[in-house]
Amino acid sequence: MIYTLNAAGFDAVGFSDGTSFWEAFRNETPELVLLDIMLPGEDGISILKRLRSDGSPVPVIMATAKGTEYDKVIGLDLGADDYLSKPFGMMEMVSRVKAVLRRAAPPSKDEVLSIGGISMDTSQHIVLVGGERAELTYKEYELLRKFMENPGRVFTRDQLLTSIWGESYIGETRTVDVHIGTLRTKLGRCGDFIETVRGVGYRLGANK
Repeated sequence: MIYTLNAAGFDAVGFSDGTSFWEAFRNETPELVLLDIMLPGEDGISILKRLRSDGSPVPVIMATAKGTEYDKVIGLDLGADDYLSKPFGMMEMVSRVKAVLRRAAPPSKDEVLSIGGISMDTSQHIVLVGGERAELTYKEYELLRKFMENPGRVFTRDQLLTSIWGESYIGETRTVDVHIGTLRTKLGRCGDFIETVRGVGYRLGANK
């Protein structure tokens, strides 16, 4: 895998366990992490949880054993950007890496987005509501960012699932409704900025 990634033009380094990974991660933040769930010591799910709880936005592709649907769902819900089912081909791996990096590329917009009483610093992953910091999960943050970058645009649940959870996500659109509900609650008085468009989906009111 390392040989193939390097041959494809990436500067790739491999680690056999979580300890060596974290030592390297503290010294340099990578553009992407390809993370195997089955690792000695700290497993891949634990490493992913730690990355996201620390607020790291680095894209993560999980490598899972074939048929382990539970691991795929848990990984994607915790903030993984995509997954590869073992055994997988090297060209498929390179293709997935390139696709995730394209999706994760920062938009050519201001680093601070502001609408009404909501302010989002995309460089630091900080959201303020009325000057007070809102503690959002990774998926809640990405949903809000999607809306704030496209005020007034209506997104269907399927579009949000694909954009935020990834094309490989196998859950239900109800997942979007649940996350929208918790996001509204955390935004407090600004929660109603996120409008439900009956029979279609959601949008951030452009006139808010």
